[in-house]
Formats: sequence, C-alpha cells, structure tokens
Amino acid sequence: MIRRHRRTAAVAALVTAMVAGCSSGTSTDQPAVTGNQDAVDAALQAGGTITYWSWTPSAKEQVEAFQKEFPKVKVNLVNAGTGNDHYTKLQNAIKAGSGAPDVAQIEYQALPQFALTDSLVNLDQYGFGAFEKDYTASTWASVKVGNGLYGLPQDSGPMALFYNKEVFDKYAIAVPKTWDEYIAAAKKLRAADPGKYITSDIGNAGFTTSMIWQAGGKPFSTDGRNVKINLADPAAKKWTAMWDQMIQGKLLSTIKDWSDDWYRAMGDGTIASQVAGAWFPGILKESVPGGAGKWAVAPMPTYDGKPVTAENGGSTQSVLKQSTNQALAAAFVRWLNNGNGVKIFLDSDGFPATKADLASPAFIDEAVPYFGGQKINQVLTQAANDVAKGWSYLPYQLYANSIYNDTVGKSYLNSAPLDTGLADWQKALIDYGNQQGFTVSAG
Repeated sequence: MIRRHRRTAAVAALVTAMVAGCSSGTSTDQPAVTGNQDAVDAALQAGGTITYWSWTPSAKEQVEAFQKEFPKVKVNLVNAGTGNDHYTKLQNAIKAGSGAPDVAQIEYQALPQFALTDSLVNLDQYGFGAFEKDYTASTWASVKVGNGLYGLPQDSGPMALFYNKEVFDKYAIAVPKTWDEYIAAAKKLRAADPGKYITSDIGNAGFTTSMIWQAGGKPFSTDGRNVKINLADPAAKKWTAMWDQMIQGKLLSTIKDWSDDWYRAMGDGTIASQVAGAWFPGILKESVPGGAGKWAVAPMPTYDGKPVTAENGGSTQSVLKQSTNQALAAAFVRWLNNGNGVKIFLDSDGFPATKADLASPAFIDEAVPYFGGQKINQVLTQAANDVAKGWSYLPYQLYANSIYNDTVGKSYLNSAPLDTGLADWQKALIDYGNQQGFTVSAG
C-alpha cells in the first residue's frame, strides 16, 4: 500500500548524486542472464543474517513469519523512513560502499534509478524470470529495467473511482462512467452545495502520469542511456483538455492531499470522490474512520466508456549488490512476494500483484464492511486486468517528480492550461537528463 506523498526539493540533490554516479556501462546495457534457484534454496538451508529496509505495515509480521518458517535465518528489519528519507539513506549507503541493507523496498517509479547505477542484483541469475506467469503484466513490466529483473512485484495500484455514496445519493448524482459525466457531476455538486467538491487536486506528479497513462500515453521511453520524452502527444492532450475544465472551472478542492484537513474533508463529505490506486481502501479505513459505510467503489471513468485504467503506486523488494549474502536475500524476496509472505501482506490491506490471488474467490467476493458490505475487489481486480500496456518511467523519475510543482504545478496555481506546464516540465527534464550524461530528446 503506497501513499502518494509529495516529493520535496531535496530529491533533486539525491537524484543528482545517483545519476552522476552512474558508470558508463550500467545494468540496463548488459545482456540478459539466466540461472536457476538452486543457490537460493541452498542459502535458505545454510541460514544466515540479512537486513531488510521497509516501511510497509506488514513488514514486522512478515519477518516474524519468515523466521519461524526458516529458523536458521535472522532478518534485521529497519524502517529507514518513507519516500525521500528512505531513498536518501539508501543512496548514501550505496555511495559510501557500506551500510546498505541486503534487501530494500523500492517503489516501481524509483526502481530504474537504482538499477541504472548498477546498485541492484539482477534476479534473473537465480531463475526468477520463471515467475513472470504469476504476475499481472503491468507489475511485471515495472520490475524489469532493460534486460534485468530487479525485484518481484509486491503490490499493484490499478486505478478506480472511490466515491462518497451518501453525498452522491443526497444530490442525485449518478456514478459517472465517462470523464464528460464526471465533469457534469462536479458541476452539479458545486451548484447544489458550493461547499462541496467532487475531488481535490492541486497538482501531483504521480496522478498526472497515471492519468496520461490511462489516456494511452507513453511519454517516456529509454534505450540504454538514450531517453525520449513526449508530454505533448495526443494522449497527454486528451487528458489536459479534460482536466483543464476541472481546473479552470474551479471544480477542484484546493485542500492539500494527505493533510489532516484532507482526511477530515474525506470524512465529512467536503470531498466526494478520489480517483486512486487499489491501495486506497486501506488509507480510508486507517485515516477516515468516519467514512465507514459511506464510501463505495466504481470503475475509473474513461473517455469513451470502454474500460481502461492505469497503475498508481506500488513497490517491490530488491537485493542490493552490496549484500554479502545475495542468494539468501533473494530467497527472502521470493518468500515475500511469491511465497507465504503474500497472504500476510494482503491481510494488512495490501492489493496483490499475483494473478492467483486476484482470481481467488475468497478475495474477489469479500464483502468489505467499511464499504457497506460492497464486494469492492470485484471492481478492483477487473481494473487490474484493464491496465493499459506499454508504460515506463523515466530513469530519473524521482527528480522529475521533485520539480513538478515548479512547472505543471504553476498551471494549477494560475488556472493556466496544463499543456503549458507539461511543456515546461518536459524542457526541464530534457535539460537535466542531458546534464547528467543521458542523451535526451523530445520524442
């Protein structure tokens, strides 16, 4: 379950250090490797000690269960922070050449940056490529960088519409199936009660990229150290044309996401819906207890009513090259995300990336009390099947996110066209990438 917190400007310094430290031949340039799991199995039998950095709520229980199942193995669990704090500490240890964990939690969007610095172990050498069939296509693609496999998917975040049914029913607002209907619903709600908004958005890099993804965009492509960026393709413009109406029509709440005020607004009906990843139910249950029985889930609106969605959030666990027991670390990753650790993660409200769990009747047909007994996983598992294919992140996505507010964010602030902000973002990203040794061009 990954919360989409805003990145701070400090990420820029972190990413500069990461990218500047790249060798000329990175893991993304190397040929694919293959192997088998014998070394992993042997490492489990031999035992040993590894360190694991993670922020997930299920980590402590997973570690305890793993050690009970494999008593010869000791796992030291460390919460080094979330977001920028976690990545800064991780990169500092990598740069120092010591102090890094054996296994680290890394978000899909951040994975390319650590892979391209040759900091992670390619798990193909242990035969983990055989697990591809076990995962959804979008999450498997998220742990592949170039020819390498740098983790096994932990969770997924297919997007859906989470809405306050009590508010929608009170104002006779039909659940929108298209974005045109969503805009109409936003206008109807504002007209009926000027104190309420259909959603809140003051500019969020993760939301923007996911919305472009859903529209069919593929703005970032990487081939080795050659990068192309196109934030002005037809799909991006499809989204901006639609979302500009929300911004310029003053249809969006400007309450900052993830703030105390935002959680209160979610609970009291001031904010009536949120388009987010499948991890969002856990956020509502944890932080908006007053919304119990009021909220429901529906498919994400689309442009033509035909189902298609995108991923929003998600992470993996990677083995660090600095590890002195890489095979044992790989065994732990296998157990976490392709073994008995998966159930523990799901029990903590995580949303699976594994096809078997997504197809499990017990999961699909669970009536969730917070959502008034709705079987929300029927909607969310279908969303996982409807994710548009072909997406990839920049090899310096964390930096991209860190300067988003200085570019696209100004369009929100000034109620200006989003295309202008995206053009500024693209120029800044091309300039930065070229300064860091990539060959970046408008694509």
